[in-house]
Amino acid sequence: MILPAVRDPRLITVHRGGLLSDDDHRSLALWAAECAEHVLALFERAEPSDSRPRDAIEAARSWARGERAMMATRALGGHAMGAARLLRGAERFAAYAAGQAACVAHVAEHDLGAAAYAIKAVRAAAHPGREVIAGREEREWQRDRLPQSVRELVLEDQQKRSGICWSVFDD
Repeated sequence: MILPAVRDPRLITVHRGGLLSDDDHRSLALWAAECAEHVLALFERAEPSDSRPRDAIEAARSWARGERAMMATRALGGHAMGAARLLRGAERFAAYAAGQAACVAHVAEHDLGAAAYAIKAVRAAAHPGREVIAGREEREWQRDRLPQSVRELVLEDQQKRSGICWSVFDD
């Protein structure tokens, strides 16, 4: 479970009664896609002929450019998560990261799902004893790529939701 019981209005789009601008919503989707793509090779090594996670990442980007409808993008996110279901470890988490990235088009708060699953993927792929360090390095890589317009919002959200995101954002 990566979504909070009480939604932060800053992460709900203006047209749904919240405070998040369309531009910032698109920025969150692009950042989530970048986080997911960073670990996609972990899935593709295990399942080279399954394009569902890659398709979901591209869908998130297409949606952010205004080229794809939200419902179609969200559906591709579901397909990517379907690719994860029979897998274990890093490849499973990488596919879930891709699915979460596409679902940002529907609910902006899925951005942390993409980031958290990417961190879990890196931890699962790390050499024994390096899991925590690898996760911390991935988290910092992600934070370095946060768009300035949403940086403070995402960092605050990471603090608030780390507990329901397997504590991967804890400093």
